[in-house]
Amino acid sequence: MTGADDRLPTAVDLLKSAQNIIVIPGYGMALSQAQMDVVALADKLISMGKDVRYAIHPVAGRMPGHMNVLLAEAGVEYDMLVEMEAINPEFPSTDLVLVVGACEVVNPSAIHMDGTPISGMPILNAQEAKQIIICNYDRKPGYSGVGNPLYDHEKTIFLPGDAKETADRLIASIRFF
Repeated sequence: MTGADDRLPTAVDLLKSAQNIIVIPGYGMALSQAQMDVVALADKLISMGKDVRYAIHPVAGRMPGHMNVLLAEAGVEYDMLVEMEAINPEFPSTDLVLVVGACEVVNPSAIHMDGTPISGMPILNAQEAKQIIICNYDRKPGYSGVGNPLYDHEKTIFLPGDAKETADRLIASIRFF
């Protein structure tokens, strides 16, 4: 997957330089069973002295609380899981957001476009962070059918592919730092 590999060094540089990182897990993380890999990446970043937390949207995944359960099973401490209402005010001061397999829950169209299936839906305000890395299978719209402009935003690095494989590539690349 040449496109993702071309952007991988830039994504690694962002991970290296960021001090404050918010991970946003979604259904794609669950589908690829990447939670252990995502947690391993976060643990590596924490060992490098970075502040890492997980932003939890109440309906991310297949049912309410799905992300909480997956991440708890992967060993994430409960105090690192931050609900949407508590974390949204922190995005403007966040160096980097790492989105793993999430689409609608970070889609700014929900707040900027009327007349769509997600119009008015509360989202995690990832678009307000200084930099964004998105690890999603592809750029296709999620279940709502509404395209996500965050994928092509100038401050976004989009890494296409399976979430587990992408997390593993990031871990392997960041080990050298």
